Amino acid sequence: MEPTNNLPDGPKMPVFLRRMKLIFQPLEYVEDFAKAFGHSFTVWGAKGTPTVYFSHPQALQQIFSADSSQLEVGRANTILKFMLGANSLLLLDGDSHQRQRQLLTPPFHGDRMRAYGETIREITQQISDEWKIGKPFHIRAPMQEITLRVILRVVFGLDEGPRLEKIRQLLNSLLESMGSPLASVGLFFRFIQKDFGAWSPWGRMLRLLQQIDEMIYALIRERRAQSHENRQDILSLMMSARYDDGQAMTDEELRDELMTLLTAGHETTASALTWAFYWVDHYPEVRDKLLKELDTLGDNPDPSTVARLPYLTAVCQETLRIYPMAINAFPRIVRSPIEIMGYKLSEGTIIFPSIYLAHHREETYPQSKQFRPERFLERQFSPYEYLPFGGGNRRCIGLAFAQYEMKLVLATILSRFQVSLVNKRPLRPVRRGLTLALPAGIQTVATPVQKRANTPVLV
Repeated sequence: MEPTNNLPDGPKMPVFLRRMKLIFQPLEYVEDFAKAFGHSFTVWGAKGTPTVYFSHPQALQQIFSADSSQLEVGRANTILKFMLGANSLLLLDGDSHQRQRQLLTPPFHGDRMRAYGETIREITQQISDEWKIGKPFHIRAPMQEITLRVILRVVFGLDEGPRLEKIRQLLNSLLESMGSPLASVGLFFRFIQKDFGAWSPWGRMLRLLQQIDEMIYALIRERRAQSHENRQDILSLMMSARYDDGQAMTDEELRDELMTLLTAGHETTASALTWAFYWVDHYPEVRDKLLKELDTLGDNPDPSTVARLPYLTAVCQETLRIYPMAINAFPRIVRSPIEIMGYKLSEGTIIFPSIYLAHHREETYPQSKQFRPERFLERQFSPYEYLPFGGGNRRCIGLAFAQYEMKLVLATILSRFQVSLVNKRPLRPVRRGLTLALPAGIQTVATPVQKRANTPVLV
């Protein structure tokens, strides 16, 4: 690639050291460079390929509204191909991406999505009922259990039984393996992605994936042999859907999209919920306002009514703003020269829309490091100022479902328990695979909420 001077300035740090900073200090990576070089900066890869980070709303609008002939996403995300497969929505571009997106979007909206509300609430109650009052536990574990069971019930249509338990164990093992520090390094250094047997980190992940694949394909074959006309799980809906030419999704396409939904919709929501409990405990006034709002609901409120509560919604929005699960939206590779914020980017340039930096622009969010849900009640933010689920035609198709699930889980638990951190100290996110999460081992204690006179508890 021919170098160009029309790029934002950036650090001259050696590639290896910069990449290690990206892995082990993900927030400092973007914060330090933005402080030194502004809202747009460039880093260079080992082969001299420039990668440009943008966070200004105008730049994000130009990126997200660019034609797919100018920017491609799939080739920039091949790091995920080993797990998601070549047919994943995240790895497709152009007409193929649009065709697949149109087929997958309907189950996540409207009445079908709302029908999952009781399932979410039921699973949340079952798991929180198992908590031992006053005994410390790691809050992340039950959040992962809730979101995984929701995914398996809603997406796969699996009810309680040996098969659900088996795939649950396999998925937990896979996600724990991916979240380990060594696996995180492996995602960024290809030379570590070697199968040295079942005891090697990469080899273990590949074997877990193989076992999960076997179960998914067996489920697909079984479901094809049945009539799924009356089933409302997302797998059955995907199997019933047809492309414009009347063709159904192949087994391989179904497998890849199921893995995409599992990995994108489970780990991220669990992390977001964990952060929400941290913030609610960190700011007692936030918890008091939430409880007062929940008190306005009658007995056994409709899940959709819960999801419309304004302060609950604002708490979830602020949780996703201050520490978004993904620091950046999906990278784009320039296909044909494009101009962003006055910078002329040549073919092959990699673009990273920075979600974290956009969410911490002081011009948009004064005192951005402070957790203040009220900012979402005071004004509305554009899709280029607030973008926890990415933007443009690559915005997460499950965003409505994820927010719905997050609100129902929070409301169900907070109306029954006070969840408090054992050690009340400020915490910073750490890398967990490709996402941000609370440091491991954070302990909490649950105590029953004291029901006030004439105040119904949400159950």
